Amino acid sequence: MRRSSSVSWPWGILPAAGRTPHGYRTYTPLHAQALAAFLALVPGHGHRTATSVMRAVNQGAADEAFRLIDESHAQLLEDRLTLRAVENALRDLESADTSGPDAVASGPGGTFIGPLAGRLGIRPATLRAWERAGLVRPRRDRLTGYRVYDEADVRDARLAHQLRRGGYLLEQIAPLITQVRAAGGLEPLEATLSDWHGQLSARGRAMLTGAAELEAYLRERG
Repeated sequence: MRRSSSVSWPWGILPAAGRTPHGYRTYTPLHAQALAAFLALVPGHGHRTATSVMRAVNQGAADEAFRLIDESHAQLLEDRLTLRAVENALRDLESADTSGPDAVASGPGGTFIGPLAGRLGIRPATLRAWERAGLVRPRRDRLTGYRVYDEADVRDARLAHQLRRGGYLLEQIAPLITQVRAAGGLEPLEATLSDWHGQLSARGRAMLTGAAELEAYLRERG
């Protein structure tokens, strides 16, 4: 089989092709299987990793290809654990008695750092560290310069507190807080969790499909 010279694929995803006397590349069923494997790997692993996997295989470095695939599976597992942590944190926040004596609430004018830290059982310095990491964004009182935490800040602080208790690092929590803000709060975020589940499941299935096509290519190579 032949391929038009105008069609281009990332370098290295196909094994070396022969040439006709006129200089045209010639392709075999092995090249077709390599292309099928690459296209099957992309949905689950991404274009960059799929390209690196195929290059490694075609260079005879199968172990390197397997390592790259393992990294993708590890990332998928980490994403699943992150989703579970978010769901657990939301569940804990929902089950909290916001009207009880230990509730963290802010009045119309907001609350200050001391009362908020006390209610959460942390030090004010911890809240300041969270602010530097972008987890909370309190405004400053124009007269006193004190930090003032509104309802959204209290929500973010509570969510950060739950995730920190779960062992998550500040740099891992920051993008989750950003998602909460982008969704408009915890309740809208819950509606996106189902989509998140679906995306992770689709990636997992795509990885299975990619593995099957890659195995077929490896068998074809011998």
